[in-house]
Amino acid sequence: MLNYIWLGLVLLAVIIGGYNGNLDQVTKGGFDMAETAVMKIALPLSAIMTIWLGVMRLAEKSGLVLILARAMRPVMRWLFPQVPADHPAMGAMLMNIAANMLGLSNAATPLGLRAMAHLQKLNHHPGTATNAMCMFLTINTSSVQLIPATAVGILAVAGAANPTSIVGTAFLATICSTAVGIASAKLFEKRGVFRAGEEPVQPAASDAAGEGDAPMDIFVEPAKTTKGGKVLLAFFIAFFTYIFITLVFPNWRLQNLFPNVFPQMSVVKESSPIPQNAFIKVVQAISLLAIPFFLSFFPLYAALRRVKVYEEFVEGAKEGFQVAIRIIPFLVAILTAVGMFRGAGGIDLLTKILRPALDFIHFPTELLPLVLMRPLSGSGSIALVSDLVKNFGPDHLFSLMGATILGSTETTFYVIAVYFGAVGIRRSRHAVAAGLLADIAGVIASIIICRMMFS
Repeated sequence: MLNYIWLGLVLLAVIIGGYNGNLDQVTKGGFDMAETAVMKIALPLSAIMTIWLGVMRLAEKSGLVLILARAMRPVMRWLFPQVPADHPAMGAMLMNIAANMLGLSNAATPLGLRAMAHLQKLNHHPGTATNAMCMFLTINTSSVQLIPATAVGILAVAGAANPTSIVGTAFLATICSTAVGIASAKLFEKRGVFRAGEEPVQPAASDAAGEGDAPMDIFVEPAKTTKGGKVLLAFFIAFFTYIFITLVFPNWRLQNLFPNVFPQMSVVKESSPIPQNAFIKVVQAISLLAIPFFLSFFPLYAALRRVKVYEEFVEGAKEGFQVAIRIIPFLVAILTAVGMFRGAGGIDLLTKILRPALDFIHFPTELLPLVLMRPLSGSGSIALVSDLVKNFGPDHLFSLMGATILGSTETTFYVIAVYFGAVGIRRSRHAVAAGLLADIAGVIASIIICRMMFS
């Protein structure tokens, strides 16, 4: 399907650009997005991936990934029956989903690419996406997210009366989009047009090998944590808990509670131009602490289980740059086509064509450019939501709808290009169809829920 979509975008861009006299913008848009793909996405991503793949290696070697996978085994086995229950792919997918739910996109992408690498090792048809890969991509493109931090930030900066009001609407819309995405993936994988041969259901990793075998990715139990190590972990968690509490309730800092004990420590007062309620502070505290916590907790836990943290981190980090290089052609291809289509005025033309039909069904046509842009470009979508907020005000129904759509949908084509490109998948099967259906469900749910909540 990506073959036809990519070719369609390129040809339509040239035709529309030629008709409108915008061929110079078509060329500029294509080259600008190609440069963006390499210089602003792939290369910076390689640095982030190097760090996170190293940390992920520590999480695997210390047993954290396996613990997480076992905790969610019933759900994951239903979603991914072809993946062994104790396979590292299960834990990597769970960690990716958790990072997405918290809005930690910098961590989610490397973790997702790590999961795809594990899934590729189970692939019986190299170059063709497996059912598990398609399901994983569908869950990613349906944007499982508890905290739409970017959308909340846009409303907060614009001075919305209650910028966190879209957290509930985005969460409900996400439930709808994820449900539709999962159902679509389960349905499409059985359809003849998408089938790629039977995929055997894998046994649990512990049952997959006979005595004396050493199959790939079988987890080796590290040394158990000592009592002293457990005390140190408890202190570490208590420290981050204290930091979290003081970020949400600044007056609870030790220097405020015990000024005589800490006289030399100056009291830090809040200085924010935006009035903040407790929920906003919780969201900001989680966003601020999540990355430092994971980057320090995983190495500490691994060290306490006698894992050689430096050596294992380096082994995992070696993959980061290689993966970033592999995805460059796929990123350049999809983003160049998107840039050409945008430069030609294709989004504006589609908006004009679809406006009468959307007026008939009472769909807000002011949201159509955002709906068309969202699967193609994250930065373009953010710009359109910002424009909605600027034109209508942060508390207008259209602004709240746009922010909810931004928080409950995903850049489907970008995600598929990056994740499949990292493992050399060229036949995406039903991943695009299921992802787009999830996006459509998210848009429709966003509009209906916002009308119910805010009208």
